[in-house]
Amino acid sequence: MRILNICAYTWEIGGPARIIYDHTTEALKMGHEVDILSPMTPGDDIYEIPTGARVIPCRRSTPVSNFYREFSVDLYKHLKNHVHEYDLIHIHGIWHFGSLAPFLIKNKVPKVITIHGLLDKWAVNHHKWKKDLVSFLYQKKILAKADLIQINNADEEENVIEYLGYRPKNLVTIPNGIRMEEYRNLPVRGSFRQQFDIPDDKKLVLFMGRINIKKGLDLLLPAFAAYLKVNNDAILLLAGPEDGYLAETKKFIADHQLTDRIRYVGMLTDTTKLAALADADLFVLPSYSEGFSIAVLEALAAGVPALVSDRVGFGEYIRQYNAAYLSPLSVEGVEKGLSDMLEKASTRAEFAQRGREMVAENFDITRVAQKMLEAYNTVLPT
Repeated sequence: MRILNICAYTWEIGGPARIIYDHTTEALKMGHEVDILSPMTPGDDIYEIPTGARVIPCRRSTPVSNFYREFSVDLYKHLKNHVHEYDLIHIHGIWHFGSLAPFLIKNKVPKVITIHGLLDKWAVNHHKWKKDLVSFLYQKKILAKADLIQINNADEEENVIEYLGYRPKNLVTIPNGIRMEEYRNLPVRGSFRQQFDIPDDKKLVLFMGRINIKKGLDLLLPAFAAYLKVNNDAILLLAGPEDGYLAETKKFIADHQLTDRIRYVGMLTDTTKLAALADADLFVLPSYSEGFSIAVLEALAAGVPALVSDRVGFGEYIRQYNAAYLSPLSVEGVEKGLSDMLEKASTRAEFAQRGREMVAENFDITRVAQKMLEAYNTVLPT
């Protein structure tokens, strides 16, 4: 099978790029061919490319792409000239030009769309007028025409039904996965603290994700500041690329004189990211909206106790296993969670054990990728 993924395949995009990487790696092992068609802007950092895969960068067309996400004439031209070479097209996300382009060109190639949480109420209401316009013009029609719509969980199923007004027959639930073996042998504990000059007597609270308000930073920052007024025993580390909320974050830190307690270190990758997980005492992500958070899966796979909202994409699993502290989406709720989790090392250890068990039993990438390939086969011509 020759598979084409369409997604902005960059470090900045976060989870979707990692998902494509992992699924592509497994597909290549099974003898399939994979291309990744990626709208790019000069200066974007392309995500790691699996050995044997091909990334085809397509320049975003400005100024149109500033208004209409991922608009790229090069992407359209590539599809027009090469769409017949593929057995299946996998579109990641909605609302952007890459999700529309395959439907603009006459072809019979089966098309799969992964929602990636973008029909969540918070996501739909963000820049709502644009999404209302896109919905009116084509988005609902495209979802109806797709051969397969992949969702991650029951919440996404409800979101799709509410958005379309009916349950489409082409809906399939497949969760995201993670490569568990990458998190079994972490760097030596203490190496990250030494590299970033973090005192040994302070608990390390790690936020890892795009610096975007939807990640709940407007809750986390004041909650951590309130926690410090009672317990001056922790440092909050913010790791991730800027995505619209860095100026507000830095202003909060400066206004509250917390430069020695809340630190922004940019995006962490590879060994440095694993070292951060090895040294973290608590992972936090009180997000308003996630399709299926890879960052949370990574933390749990690494044995880091986590404080998250139930909007991270697999809240039902977390409840079933009691795998993480589920915080309400309020400053007070996050503050209480920080206090409850940081108070006792034994509590954190218990959460860490249950979290790792949950990931190992449900989200190992080898199982998940096989389910995806089986779903692909159901829409291929016989």
